Amino acid sequence: MPLIVTDYSWTQTDSTVFISVPLKGARAERVDFLSTEEYLKVHYPPYLFEAFLSEPVDEDRSTAKVGNGVAVITLPKCSNAFWEHLVITTYDKEKKKEVRERALLKYKERLCSESRSKAEKQQAEKKYALETMMKFEKEERDRIVKRKEDEREKTTAELAAWQLSQREAAETEARRKLQGQRDRQNKPKAPTEKQEKGCSEGAKVKLDGRGNSEAESQKAPALLPTPRRTANIQVRFTPRVFPTALRESRVPEEEEWLQKQAEARRAGNADVEELKDLREEERNPEWLKDKGDQCFASGDFLGAVNAYNLAIRLHSKIPALHSNRAACHLKLKNLHKAIEDASQALDLLTPAVPANAAARARASVRRGSAFCQLQLYAEGLQDYQAALKLDPHNAALQADTQTIRDILQGSATGTH
Repeated sequence: MPLIVTDYSWTQTDSTVFISVPLKGARAERVDFLSTEEYLKVHYPPYLFEAFLSEPVDEDRSTAKVGNGVAVITLPKCSNAFWEHLVITTYDKEKKKEVRERALLKYKERLCSESRSKAEKQQAEKKYALETMMKFEKEERDRIVKRKEDEREKTTAELAAWQLSQREAAETEARRKLQGQRDRQNKPKAPTEKQEKGCSEGAKVKLDGRGNSEAESQKAPALLPTPRRTANIQVRFTPRVFPTALRESRVPEEEEWLQKQAEARRAGNADVEELKDLREEERNPEWLKDKGDQCFASGDFLGAVNAYNLAIRLHSKIPALHSNRAACHLKLKNLHKAIEDASQALDLLTPAVPANAAARARASVRRGSAFCQLQLYAEGLQDYQAALKLDPHNAALQADTQTIRDILQGSATGTH
């Protein structure tokens, strides 16, 4: 039960009432005020001060200040007059209860109204912010569309001007060639020594309408050159020089690898019915590989997979296509497909020769990475060790291999 505060004091003017309530050591943040036009409550546990005002006050302009251990409440009067008493003098508990309940109900309604007003204000602010953002985005889209349209019109105009210049140049060239032909046809031929001799002897030569002799007008048929004789051309190639010593040389394996690479590029599958609509460059596996590499470098892994898929359908024996597609599947977390492609690449990278050592190391690392992401660390370690044998000075590869060893050793220790 709260302790009722009675040692308060109050003063007044003709328009305002001032009430001082001692806080008895209570902190300011623990003081709770409730004020209506006929009721005032100051609660700071365990103390309670309430006043059933004898005259109405303006609750909207009422204020309270806490300081120096005292709460000072300022209540503007509704009418300018001096009060005889601060509180009502009746001791009717029912009336006081009714006033208290009415004050609490009014206070709750005011809180609800303020909460609704605050929510409506926040909603209005959000709506305004959304409309502003939508307006800004629309302006930005319109600006981009206008810029694209301007660029399109500019490009169209430049293309039309270029086409016109090309057409005019072609017409000029055609007129020049036609004029040259006419000049050659109209140019009189110089008389030969035989014709001059015949004329000097008084021989009569019949001329045609153009001034040429009848003999000249009847041209002799052109003589064809004799066929060339058949012969064999000997082609000699510079012998290949291998970097290894002769006792360590693997010339047969090298030659087999080069022959397999050449056959893989010749053995195309371009006659498939659904691939006949492709352009010439789209049938070239090297062009498709470069396209896939560009997509991979730009982060378009699905586009890179599509390029490698088409290249593999056309030329399925090129190991780089399978190895690069395995790298794309690693990025896309298609781990089983990555293992399958890397294994296919390693199968095609045979026989094992220095020329394909780097490609075998890359394929082994990609397959080992897929194994490790599937938590198959033992299989992954084998692939990393195989790659490390091919590239023993690769610091990153050494660190990754040691990390996998540590994981396996930690797992073995945990099981024991």
